[in-house]
Amino acid sequence: MMRQGGLKRKSKTSSEIPSSSLADMAFLLLIFFMVSTTFRKEKPLDIEIPDAEATKKLDVPRKDVLHIWVNRTGEVWINDQLIPMPSVSNIVGGLGAENPTLKIVLRADSEVPYRYIDGVQQELREARSLYLTFYTSVEQRINRERR
Repeated sequence: MMRQGGLKRKSKTSSEIPSSSLADMAFLLLIFFMVSTTFRKEKPLDIEIPDAEATKKLDVPRKDVLHIWVNRTGEVWINDQLIPMPSVSNIVGGLGAENPTLKIVLRADSEVPYRYIDGVQQELREARSLYLTFYTSVEQRINRERR
C-alpha cells in the first residue's frame, strides 16, 4: 500500500512580529506629527505693563494660572478672547469650579483708568475668586532679584 503525498510541508509563517522596521515606522510617524501639527500663537496685545517698587514671582503650575488682560479702552481679554465686562464673572466662575486652585493674574496697561480695574475686581468677587495678583514689569522683577 502506498501512502499519498509522502512528504508533509511545514508552514513557513512565524508567530513573531517582525521588529526590523518598527524603528522606521516610529520615525515616520514622528515626522508626520511634527509636520502636520499646528501650534496656537498668542495674539499680541498692545499693553504697557506697569512698573512696581517691589514684586514677587508667582510660582505655580501654568495650568493653575488664568491671565486676564485689560487694555486702555477697558477691553477685557481672557485666553485670547475678547470678553464683555459683565461676562467675566460667569467665565471665571466656571473655570474656578473646574479648578479650585486657580490663581488669577491681572495684566493691565499702566494707563488703564481705575474704574476698569475696579470693574474686573467686582466681577472676580462675584465669581468668588480667592486669589488675584497684579502683573508688573519683568525687568523690574529681575533687577530686584539681583540685589
